[in-house]
Amino acid sequence: MTQNENRLFKFPKFAELIIHEDDNLIVINKPPFIASLDQREGGEINILRLAKKYCADAQVCHRLDKDTSGVLLIAKNPETYRLVSIEFEKRRVNKIYHAIIQGTHVFTDLKVDLPILNQGNKNVSIDRANGKSAETIFNSIKYFKHFTLVECKPITGRMHQIRIHLATQHAAIVGDSMYRGKPVYLSQIKKRGFTMGKEQEEQPIMKRFALHSKRVEFTIDGKRYEFEAEYPKDFATLLKQLEKFDS
Repeated sequence: MTQNENRLFKFPKFAELIIHEDDNLIVINKPPFIASLDQREGGEINILRLAKKYCADAQVCHRLDKDTSGVLLIAKNPETYRLVSIEFEKRRVNKIYHAIIQGTHVFTDLKVDLPILNQGNKNVSIDRANGKSAETIFNSIKYFKHFTLVECKPITGRMHQIRIHLATQHAAIVGDSMYRGKPVYLSQIKKRGFTMGKEQEEQPIMKRFALHSKRVEFTIDGKRYEFEAEYPKDFATLLKQLEKFDS
């Protein structure tokens, strides 16, 4: 996203993002284009800063990539942060993401078990010798002519895990240029009746990669928690256009 687009993108008020709140936990539907945590650049707005203004002791329990939308857990006190962190460490948190990928792919409990090496500076690679174990399970949800809506269940939590694991299946996420994913343009899928002014430059339907944290489930002190986040506008729009013109 360019700086100009960044200025035009209005972040909603933090309270408007909340899908659940109790004495210990805040759960939000994170919008795209905003980092979960402080990044080195310093001055940029992020979820952690917004959360701390809302609740002084807030701690973000896990992170989503800047462009990824969806369910994000925020602890309101150190004890809850500790308990949720333990659940993540022990891999007892069930995380479900939805992605729109290039091509028609029939995934039925496809298990991708390829080690990921974090090379720093947001660069990761598949490295069987030096990488850390990484496992994701994929299931196709909906098929289009040239795209597929896929459910992604990461068992581990490596950086870019879903994105790079899909890329190894020749199924890059739409718009994910880092892993050779291409954006979708309306002119691509709407062959008939698509017109544009001469001076206009066509913009992609979605200006980020199509990945959304759909659902998170876990148990603390015998209490079961399940949270689900609606698709943001851009993700929903892309799906709607694919249903209309690419089915």
